[in-house]
Amino acid sequence: FKVCPFVQRSVILLKEKGVDYDIEFIDVYDPPAWFLELSPTGKVPVLQVGDKVLFESAVISEYLDEVYPPSLHPADPLDKAQNRAWIEYTSTMYTGTFNLLMAKTDEDVDAAKQDIIKNLKGLQQAKQNQPWFNGDDFSLVDIAAAPFFVRVAFFKEYCSLDLLEGFESMQEWSDSLLARQTVIDSKVEGFDQMLLSRMDSNESALKHN
Repeated sequence: FKVCPFVQRSVILLKEKGVDYDIEFIDVYDPPAWFLELSPTGKVPVLQVGDKVLFESAVISEYLDEVYPPSLHPADPLDKAQNRAWIEYTSTMYTGTFNLLMAKTDEDVDAAKQDIIKNLKGLQQAKQNQPWFNGDDFSLVDIAAAPFFVRVAFFKEYCSLDLLEGFESMQEWSDSLLARQTVIDSKVEGFDQMLLSRMDSNESALKHN
């Protein structure tokens, strides 16, 4: 669906690889029958290649990276494994941004913020290189983190909530990612308004401008 961070990851990667693709968005709360026939988990994204189907965003990313060179993984097996671990780490951070978006009480807002800050501390400790996670080489870890920073920027712009305050290297990484054309182009038209509407419909405790 249009504001799913895991779908956004796949779109960024496809654009980075210059792969032609068709995308069809669905209502995840009322998925069409054809989608449920394709997706064993009922979750997005799903990638159909010919008559075969892949699900789970990390698996989709690995497939695309392998069949459309050059690889955005390090060549060294240990470095590659570490990158995979940090991709998984960033996946857990989207729980925090979702909970913040949907928070109904000030206590819910505070709990989501603390969860995000805790994860940012771990990520900042791991990211020692500039400008990207692995240094000069843009990687799948950068793609995995990009939708998170898109949402962090949304909260700063519309809710005056700066989640990156005190995280200088994370802010620099965010600035680089948000300026990258593939990340810019991965946001669907009306993206911010969709998130704002979702907050309103949920009577979010996090007020927006």
